[in-house]
Amino acid sequence: MATKRKSKGAYMISAVAEMYQIHPQTLRLYEREGLLRPSRSEGNTRLYTDEDLERLEFILNLARDLGVNIAGIAVILQMRERMEEMNRQMQGFVDYVRTEMLSHMQQSATPAGLVPMRPPVVVSPPPTTRKKKTGSFE
Repeated sequence: MATKRKSKGAYMISAVAEMYQIHPQTLRLYEREGLLRPSRSEGNTRLYTDEDLERLEFILNLARDLGVNIAGIAVILQMRERMEEMNRQMQGFVDYVRTEMLSHMQQSATPAGLVPMRPPVVVSPPPTTRKKKTGSFE
């Protein structure tokens, strides 16, 4: 779905409903089901951020284009959040390993666990002498 946002900020429920051509009750339903979590103003008005709108676009894509029901959307969003968290953890681990490797490499000229080797010596085999074949058949 193409992005329909123009600027950063917070949007009221009526503006969001109009932008995405959905009923405000649909947005309230998504909030009740835990799919969206808009912030609230001091007057308790729902305010949707740019991140909320990105999430809404994803939800609408699942519902409109792929026909996923609300329970399915909830499962997909939960799996997506878990995958993003796992990705952050993996990136943290990769950064840690990279830092440790660089630290160990800087501490010693020969990396730990590796044994220095002499360069290989290539020995040519002696030339072989062949007997000439005779043209006789037996």
